[in-house]
Amino acid sequence: MALSLFKKRTAAKTIILVLLAIVFSSPAFAQVGLPIVSMVEDGSGGEKYSLTLQLIALMTVLTLLPSLLLMMTSFVRIIIVLSLLRQALGTAQTPPNQVLVGLALFLTLFIMAPVFSDVYDDAITPYFDETISFETALAKGELPIRNFMLNQTRETDIAMFAEIARNDSFEGPEDVPFTTLVPAFITSELKSAFSIGFLIYIPFVVIDLVVASVLMSMGMMMLSPMMISMPFKLMLFVLVDGWTLIMGSLAASFAMS
Repeated sequence: MALSLFKKRTAAKTIILVLLAIVFSSPAFAQVGLPIVSMVEDGSGGEKYSLTLQLIALMTVLTLLPSLLLMMTSFVRIIIVLSLLRQALGTAQTPPNQVLVGLALFLTLFIMAPVFSDVYDDAITPYFDETISFETALAKGELPIRNFMLNQTRETDIAMFAEIARNDSFEGPEDVPFTTLVPAFITSELKSAFSIGFLIYIPFVVIDLVVASVLMSMGMMMLSPMMISMPFKLMLFVLVDGWTLIMGSLAASFAMS
């Protein structure tokens, strides 16, 4: 009985597979499909991409958006300075990483707001209104970001990467390719972040040295100086309104560049 039931089920599956093969291989079905890439002519005699390809390009850009946010904005300098500040205070995981990333993200949005506004007004809005093509919108949207990066990038860093790439034939800043500008910008941001972090460290190191010297003179060598100096560093940081100074100085460092 079980063997007969198994044979019936096997025969039914075989029939279904044969029918599906016939349907999918028929000419009528083969003519129906989803166009992945199609080119259509516009009224001026040019060509533009299909909506499907534009959606694919948009999804690709969205996957790269975190990297663009990290490497082409002020986020790198801010998060490094805040991390060095936490280490200088000696508070271990306070504030936690989520708080530091949130502070860096919103301060980045505050600093980059004029740049994003220019991109939206000059590129995104005209493209959605269908007054400019996708290529023109891309070129116009690139310009504010390029100007921001050029203002924050040292000429020596650009010259170094241009020499490495053996492409130093550009005449002005507007001719610097993105493949050279982006690593030069990141290198400059790292230099600026560590320079600011060095200045932040100095007063806290002085407090650590004073506390360690006092404990050594009192013969309390077994007591950790970090445990005693942390309340004094927190008190100093609160008295000088440290968070306001740090946030204001970071924002001003981009405005003055």
